[in-house]
Amino acid sequence: MSRPEESAEQPAGRVGVTIAMLHTVPALAAPLTELAAEARPGARILHFVDESLLQDTIAAGDPPPHVLRRLVAYAAYAEESGAGTLLVTCSSIGEAAERARPFAALPILRIDEPMAEQAVREGARIGVLATLATTLGPTTRAVRRAAARRGAEREVVPRLCEGAFEALRAGDAARHDTLVLDGFRELAAKVDVVVLAQASMARIVGEAGGGVPVLSSPRSGVAQLAHV
Repeated sequence: MSRPEESAEQPAGRVGVTIAMLHTVPALAAPLTELAAEARPGARILHFVDESLLQDTIAAGDPPPHVLRRLVAYAAYAEESGAGTLLVTCSSIGEAAERARPFAALPILRIDEPMAEQAVREGARIGVLATLATTLGPTTRAVRRAAARRGAEREVVPRLCEGAFEALRAGDAARHDTLVLDGFRELAAKVDVVVLAQASMARIVGEAGGGVPVLSSPRSGVAQLAHV
């Protein structure tokens, strides 16, 4: 296992809860640290960054077995570092995170689970917007499982914004945002609520219109930390 990058923030002289986050997109660390400070003031936040987890998942089409093994290893690393919880912020490996839970000594949370639950409460036709096929499937299934837990009949309408992820990875954030907004407008006309499948897509929430609720995972996903 490659050694993760990590950072920690905690007020001087305070000893309290420690929370670890596992990212596959380095840029998420800073905004999620800010949200964590709201949800769990005074907590020490550890950031583990491993882009290869997402790269390998994209290459395989689904999380390969070694991604699961490394998730278990990161959970152990987090525990050794004093963390009581590991938040996985990449939806593409969210199902692998669930499979890792029985092998970990600390809770492993998916950032998108609360969003899926909220989507089921918002409407009968739920749009799922993603920039990666490896995220579209897991998020769609997460929404369907949330509906099943509530015994609710829900229709899920998936939409892939082709080329948006590649644009963002190439540093063209404007192109990414344009493609995502185009996909959002098309989807919003067909559904009661739109779910943004990836935390990195939350950047477009302020520009999204369409008259339907728009759900993204960062705020609700990090809000789970208030209860751990």
